[in-house]
Amino acid sequence: MNIYQHPTFEMACQQFDLVANRLGLSDADRLRLKAPKRSLIAAVPVRMDDGSTHVFTGFRVQHHLTLGPTKGGIRYHPEVALGEVAALAMWMSWKCALMGLPYGGAKGGVAVDPRKLSHAELERLTRRYTQELIGFIGPHLDIPAPDLGTNEQIMAWMMDTFSVHAGHSVPGVVTGKPVGLGGSLGRREATGRGVAYLAGRTMDTLNLPANGATAVVQGYGNVGSVAAHSLARQGLKVTGVSDALGGVFNSRGLDLRQLDEWVAEHKTVVGFPESEPIGGDALLLLPCTVLVPAALERQITAANAGQLRCRILAEGANGPTTPEADAILSARPDIFVIPDILCNAGGVVVSYFEWVQDLQSFFWGEGEVMDRLFRLLEGAFVQTLNLSRHEQISMRLAALSLGVKRVWEAKVTRGLFP
Repeated sequence: MNIYQHPTFEMACQQFDLVANRLGLSDADRLRLKAPKRSLIAAVPVRMDDGSTHVFTGFRVQHHLTLGPTKGGIRYHPEVALGEVAALAMWMSWKCALMGLPYGGAKGGVAVDPRKLSHAELERLTRRYTQELIGFIGPHLDIPAPDLGTNEQIMAWMMDTFSVHAGHSVPGVVTGKPVGLGGSLGRREATGRGVAYLAGRTMDTLNLPANGATAVVQGYGNVGSVAAHSLARQGLKVTGVSDALGGVFNSRGLDLRQLDEWVAEHKTVVGFPESEPIGGDALLLLPCTVLVPAALERQITAANAGQLRCRILAEGANGPTTPEADAILSARPDIFVIPDILCNAGGVVVSYFEWVQDLQSFFWGEGEVMDRLFRLLEGAFVQTLNLSRHEQISMRLAALSLGVKRVWEAKVTRGLFP
């Protein structure tokens, strides 16, 4: 699998190998479970506003199709690469299985900085990328969703492009759409609300009161901002947040409503009044009850894991903690880790709800969506916690073991064709 060579893919494989060793999987089973089912690399030519043509590179990886169609986000970021996308698809497989969803994992993206494109260029890029995926995606094959650098508008363009090709409206081809086009109420907030819900459940488990508790959030995007507001509603004081340009800190707590107004005007948290500037690395080391890494992969490393001063590490991002950092954290009983495939599963759960609603053309109220989400998260949290305690293993190994085992058992039951 040299074509997937990338630090993030190597990290995903390291995590998988630990689980495979624990489950006693054969070499053949390991290869079937680890290798992505299929991958696409596409040239995406786009006519720019100045009349020139730029060729971007697009990717889509489907990890396995054993339990149903594949599911996973689309990210627009300059550093998107095949190996990174393959790792994210693998993690999505274990996440969907852990949550009991009838999906395999997928991921896709385009190597581009969306902030440097005009609205019209972004639309042309999205529609051409979607055209390259025709035959590779569909409501019963592979269902994309928003991720880093993409949003409801991107999903609307993807749905429209696919629907024009099909000759009729196909709302179930993507999730994370605007509600008016078949999107689900609560989908945009689902990941962040899920992070906060599980952080709150962990505080209950550890008998930590919300009064006097604090939170720090790395990555004040869709996931991080919603998580911050949800934690604040639980009574926690959010003392620090950051984005790609820098961070801000206030020991007395940040006024999140004013911060949102500042971000809406300035497109960054940097410079927010009544706060002190702080670098991204220093932000992770702030003392807090709950630390939420909600940015990119590989943020908690061997260099900083021993210096963390949080009580709960709630992984809002995918793969924020390296295996080397995990080894350090496993020797630190003072930190409770809510692993990514559990902690940020709210997004894919409500994406599943959206897909179900689209297929049935019958839509639910936001209260029903959130109630169903929290029930699924609760069940997965309890199963993971029980396995972790019973087997004396980390929460990450417990969550991955549950997910990998379910995919493995499904593959064994279906058999090898022909």
